[in-house]
Amino acid sequence: MASLFIKDEETNLLAERLASARGLTKTAAVKLALTHELEREAPRHRRPAVEVLEEFWQTHKLGEPTGLEADKSFYDSLNDEDDD
Repeated sequence: MASLFIKDEETNLLAERLASARGLTKTAAVKLALTHELEREAPRHRRPAVEVLEEFWQTHKLGEPTGLEADKSFYDSLNDEDDD
């Protein structure tokens, strides 16, 4: 059986924190973290931005139109500018 020895103290503490939080051994925690990082970087898991945006638009519908016109006076009112 191979062993894992982490020489860097900060990395060791991070591995111990993850192991404790997940109820794993330190080796299993490192394996989990490395597996997730490699999966995250895998090109097959990346989705095109258009696909992500289309999904967002489907789940976050815009409100109903108000019928108001966003003209110069509207934008001026946002800046508390008076009509001159």
